[in-house]
Amino acid sequence: MVRRMAIMLVLVGVAFAAIFGFEAFKARMIQKAIAGLRNPPQTVSTITAATQPWQKRLEAVGSARAEKGADLSAQVSGIVKAIHFKSGAKVEQGTLLVELEAADDIAHLESLKAMQALAQLNYDRDTHLRQTDAVSQQTADTDLATLKSDQAQVAQQQALVGYKSITAPFSGQLGIRQVDLGQYIAPGTPIVTLQQLDPIFIDLYLPQQALAQIKVGQEVSAKVDTYPDQKFTGRILAINPLVNAASRNVQVRATFDNPDEKLRPGMFATVDIDVGSVQHYVTLPKTAIYYNSYGDIAYLIKEGHEGKGESKGGEKQYVAEQVFVKTGDARGDQVAVLDGVKPGDVVVSSGQNKLHNGSPVLIDNKTPIPFSANPQVSEE
Repeated sequence: MVRRMAIMLVLVGVAFAAIFGFEAFKARMIQKAIAGLRNPPQTVSTITAATQPWQKRLEAVGSARAEKGADLSAQVSGIVKAIHFKSGAKVEQGTLLVELEAADDIAHLESLKAMQALAQLNYDRDTHLRQTDAVSQQTADTDLATLKSDQAQVAQQQALVGYKSITAPFSGQLGIRQVDLGQYIAPGTPIVTLQQLDPIFIDLYLPQQALAQIKVGQEVSAKVDTYPDQKFTGRILAINPLVNAASRNVQVRATFDNPDEKLRPGMFATVDIDVGSVQHYVTLPKTAIYYNSYGDIAYLIKEGHEGKGESKGGEKQYVAEQVFVKTGDARGDQVAVLDGVKPGDVVVSSGQNKLHNGSPVLIDNKTPIPFSANPQVSEE
């Protein structure tokens, strides 16, 4: 009886020991698994920091306009009698473009000329007769006034007839014709635009703080999306003496040689003005900087701590070290780093939103990060 009791107690003890041992083992395994999940390696891409030359520049947008440009129209009303140009043609100053019907005005001009001729005869006769006192001075003065009045009327009518012929006020390229033969046009009705394309102006606006950095004759460069790979070089022609009181901006006009006439009036352009001397700064992709209200952050790649420097596969293990940085100007995909990163530091360029200080990382640089000072839009 006692022996059976002892065997039973032994069996119960063994069973409890197995149960408690299994639970303890399970707890340790769960704890280990949780610890492994708590800080798994994060995959990031990296770049090695290096210095690049930086030229401080002012950037602005502007609109192109012709040095000489006008929408041509008639000063008087009339019916289009003849059109002497083709749309898009280049013309010289004084070229006859459009004639309006002027028969009635020319007839009236001839009538006035006849009256002028008669007044001239009367005055000449009075001048001859005054030598013998055959006519009074009053009569001679009256005939002289009549002559001058007739001469003025003739000049006025000649000007009116001249208004019936529209000529090019300057040399340039014509636009698309806006009137047709036989059409009645009123004063101010657009006939065609005339633009002189070389040279060409670009008007832009800069904040008033830029006035200390620019001057007339300073070199500028411009780009238009029509020719994304071409840069146009010009110079500052004039700076408006008046600063806009609402925007605190000042208007600047730059002139560009345009022999191939690629720049056209009305084009939107981006303009760069280099100011100051060239500086050398540590340069990183914009994606390498984590911006927040507490300060800009970058993550440097360091080797793992002692005893953890290698993974199970024999490869080195790396960790991310958080550093605060001071950034400067940006250009394209790049940003200048003034403090916090040194040349040669390996910096996380993407994937840092998953990191914190001391996070283990895996480096994968198969996908390149945009890092161009002048990025271009790909059509692919």
